[in-house]
This record gives sequence, structure tokens and C-alpha cells, in this order.
Amino acid sequence: MTTYFFIAASEKFLTVEEPLEEILKERERNYKENNKEIDFWLLKNPTFLQITQFNDLTAKIPTPPAAVLSTDKKFITFLKLRLEFVAVGEFECPNAEINDPFKVE
Repeated sequence: MTTYFFIAASEKFLTVEEPLEEILKERERNYKENNKEIDFWLLKNPTFLQITQFNDLTAKIPTPPAAVLSTDKKFITFLKLRLEFVAVGEFECPNAEINDPFKVE
């Protein structure tokens, strides 16, 4: 089982209002320079946010939602501190409600 960590907010907030693209590109560049495998993904309208466990969290996020998903908890903590107005969560996968953490609508 893999533990995934995420930040979530409205797609507009993450892709238009905040310089998230710049942060992700810089991190990707750094990973390539250090021959490190990518462990983060930007997902627009991810289906994992629809599970019962996240009902309270998603009720606070304007639609359509987006999320940055990662196996690196420190990176998600950094994003939370950097972006401030995002929801944070985690889950293990696969589980009864999530078979594919990368599935989007």
C-alpha cells in the first residue's frame, strides 16, 4: 500500500491565481538534475476527492477542484505553507474506495 498526501483547492486558485506551475516546473527540473523519479502530480477534478472520507473537506472547495498529489509528505507540507488557502489530506491506496489515485473526471 502507498500513502499519498495532497493539497486541494479550486482549479482556478491552483492554476491561475497562484504561481503553482512555476513551483512544479522548478521541482521537476531539480528532480531531473538529480536523477530522481517524479513523485508529485497536478490533477484536475480528481475522483479520490469524492470519497466519503473527504466529504467535509470537499464541501469547502469551490468547484471544479484540483489537487497536487504526492508520496512526499514534506513537499505537501511545503505547498500548504506556501499556498496557505488549500485543504490538506492523505490516504492509502489501494483501498475500498480508491483503486486509482490518478483517476480524474
